[in-house]
Amino acid sequence: MEVRRDRAAVLFGLVLVVVAAWIHLVRGAGMEMDGMAMEMGASCWTLGYAALVFSMWTIMMAAMMLPSAAPMILRIASPARAASFTAGYLVVWTGFSLAATLLQWRLDRAGMLSETMASRSTALAGLILLTAGLYQLTPAKHACLRHCRSSADCLADRSRSMVVTGMRYGLFCLGCCWVLMGVLFVGGVMDVSWIAALTLLVLVEKALPWGARVGRFGGAALAAWGVVALLGSIR
Repeated sequence: MEVRRDRAAVLFGLVLVVVAAWIHLVRGAGMEMDGMAMEMGASCWTLGYAALVFSMWTIMMAAMMLPSAAPMILRIASPARAASFTAGYLVVWTGFSLAATLLQWRLDRAGMLSETMASRSTALAGLILLTAGLYQLTPAKHACLRHCRSSADCLADRSRSMVVTGMRYGLFCLGCCWVLMGVLFVGGVMDVSWIAALTLLVLVEKALPWGARVGRFGGAALAAWGVVALLGSIR
């Protein structure tokens, strides 16, 4: 009975965090800017704006990645240990958010992003799609995915703190999904439909028995889309 109560508390906490993150994203993650500011491009990258973009990416990663990590987190049961594991997991994705913010800054400075934070270049969009699609088919991707799907590998070593265990699990999830996140620069970083689609793909890959096959199919579709976009860009 106590284990069930603890898992219910962990599940409630996870749902609360994920729902809050999605509400924030749907409301624009604080990125509402007037038309003039959006047209300024790279010149609007003040320290405050950079911090806002970083917080947007951090919240977005929590919204996208915590649902797929939920089955692993719920196996821990103890609320305190689950919170420590989740904190370690999110540390990894916060680091990724910093890298994504720097990449967005560089692309914006080069004039390669639109007002919706999507690629202005069909060739760049095609290259992102092709790279993401091909990575879905690589042994590295599937080795990381195998660890993401296996709770036995992750939780077997009890000598580590739960924060370190969460970081280790987060690194495997990062290895599984980091290239896929680049697809956001194709549809628009803050486009909720793209965010939702990628969240669903990651969740299916990691949580369902046939998830790996869906990931390969998705990779082939992205690669084909990328080839079409690249061919269209040279006409």
